[in-house]
Amino acid sequence: MTPTTDFLAPARLGRLVLPHHLVMAPLTRNRADPDGTPTDLMTAYYAQRASAGLIIGEAATPNAVGQTYPNITAIHTDRHMAGWRRVTGAVRSAGGRMFLQLQHGGRVSHPDTTGLTPVAPSPVPLPETIFTPGGHRPAVVPREMTADDIRATVADFAAAARRAVDAGFEGVEVHSANGHLLHQFLAGNTNRRTDGYGGSVRRRVRFTAEVTEAVADAIGADRVGVRISPASTVNGVLEDDTDALYPALLDRLRDLDPAYLHVVHADPETRWYRRIRADWPGTLIGNPVLPGLTTEDVTRAAHGMLAAGADLVALGRPFLANPDLVTRLRVGAPLNPVRDRYLMYVGGADGYTDYPALDAQPSSAARVAFDGPRVT
Repeated sequence: MTPTTDFLAPARLGRLVLPHHLVMAPLTRNRADPDGTPTDLMTAYYAQRASAGLIIGEAATPNAVGQTYPNITAIHTDRHMAGWRRVTGAVRSAGGRMFLQLQHGGRVSHPDTTGLTPVAPSPVPLPETIFTPGGHRPAVVPREMTADDIRATVADFAAAARRAVDAGFEGVEVHSANGHLLHQFLAGNTNRRTDGYGGSVRRRVRFTAEVTEAVADAIGADRVGVRISPASTVNGVLEDDTDALYPALLDRLRDLDPAYLHVVHADPETRWYRRIRADWPGTLIGNPVLPGLTTEDVTRAAHGMLAAGADLVALGRPFLANPDLVTRLRVGAPLNPVRDRYLMYVGGADGYTDYPALDAQPSSAARVAFDGPRVT
């Protein structure tokens, strides 16, 4: 991309022409049906936010054992695909574009949610409770993945990517961040294997690389992004070799030439961010840490992210609370604050589709998208 600090200027992402440089980050909202099928309420939510340059749809699991929490989305059955097709159709009708994040929770799961014992690189449990349909429960010890489990999971990611494209997504994002399965293979405290997937950094990056390669083979590398969160301790992961780990991962991904690399908690002042930007020749999406959610905070962070070499800027909570975020930033209007954090994950329209636009009316696209029968 041509460097710019004007986040409202047009941009490109591979074959896609974007109206500006702002991307809606993936935000798990727990509004799917119990089996993981997207609902009409979700269709309305995403259609309201179609003015994002690109929407990265919330984490969808590629198989049943990968489910993290109740009512999160999935993409491993025909019913899931049909539900997502309604979402992408509504967003496209409103002028938007979508990728879908593919996420396997690994040890961030519970039998009370899935009916299955979680799997992980090693039998190291999550060091905290986990939310289930019956409330918070102690985490269970996950089953260490066998070589057959690894091969099957790689195939599940590839199949999920094909389903996502068939459901109308422009591409998918492989989630290798925030303490979920792929990140569990990267981090030394959750990966204690002694086979070809554990030990040295080159072995620990292998699983993420193989998943990404399989997904690229299935749908084309220009439709694939990868999300990473260097130095993150979310969900109990701990990297003691971040400076060596991510150069090794980028060495595996670079020749593949995916559509983008998405860096979470991107701070231009850290040495690992500067190293990643210097080592990554392709499109980089920076997801900045925001000091607050005012118009000034978001504007300053977006300008700063582009000035530090990011090609696109991903924003989460600002889009969550402001379906017309781009318009508000363009005219300098105040932003809606995020209401009660509890409403992020409880289901229903409150704190989801009822955030007002500047005209205090939901978009016509959202109203139309919500009409009609539920997917069956």
